[in-house]
Amino acid sequence: MLKRILITGAAGQLGSTLRETLKPHAESLRLSDITGISDLGPNEEFVQCDIADGEAVKALVEGCDAIVHLGGISVEKSFDLIEAANLRGVYNLYEAARLHGMPRIIFASSNHTIGYYPQDARLRHTDPFRPDSLYGVSKIFGEAVASLYHDKFGQESALVRIGSCTPKPENWRMLSTWLSPRDFTSLIVAAFTAPRLGCTVVWGQSANSMGWWDNSHAAFLGWVPQDNAQDYADEIRRSVPRPGPDEAVAKYQGGVFTDEPIHQS
Repeated sequence: MLKRILITGAAGQLGSTLRETLKPHAESLRLSDITGISDLGPNEEFVQCDIADGEAVKALVEGCDAIVHLGGISVEKSFDLIEAANLRGVYNLYEAARLHGMPRIIFASSNHTIGYYPQDARLRHTDPFRPDSLYGVSKIFGEAVASLYHDKFGQESALVRIGSCTPKPENWRMLSTWLSPRDFTSLIVAAFTAPRLGCTVVWGQSANSMGWWDNSHAAFLGWVPQDNAQDYADEIRRSVPRPGPDEAVAKYQGGVFTDEPIHQS
């Protein structure tokens, strides 16, 4: 069991979910976000932190032996906002980890790094980036920082290109992109406990029958997802209108992000 897992972005929907599912796997959780958290449970502590503040991040990481990095901007915004949270913030996190013993990092990357691939493409982790947004570009930067810190210093990371991590699939696209919270939790545990992690890209998807991404390169981690979005297909068919073939949500892997304008500062 790990002593202390740091979860950045812990006030968000995904962070709130992982607070519950990761509790059995650590003696304590250090939760951090730019906004406050008031409902702390046993063995939880909260440290308010803007990840764009390098000195604050150094103090935040001290004493942690594993990090789940969810913090930052998670939707398309202006470059100034994305630069501060997702570029400077991820650099600050990796530099802080280097200074404090290099705990393993789960970096929440995104399917939006490859969002302009068509939905009939089947991708490997080595396929070139095709970002669909400034947000997607920022996640490519984060993967590059992780790669640099691995090659230069030996910092180990799992770069999880999350599809859609929700309690259950909510639309037709999620029948391919869904990552169940249970499967994400088991992936995190596998990455933190595997004899070797390296700097490994992992597609953040459950065992979806209609999935788009090949995770065979990461089989050495021992992670075997258990859930399948297909179990919810009948519910989706009954309750969610099917988009037309020319709509972005049915055309590109990044869905509606490909329709987003570039946000001006």
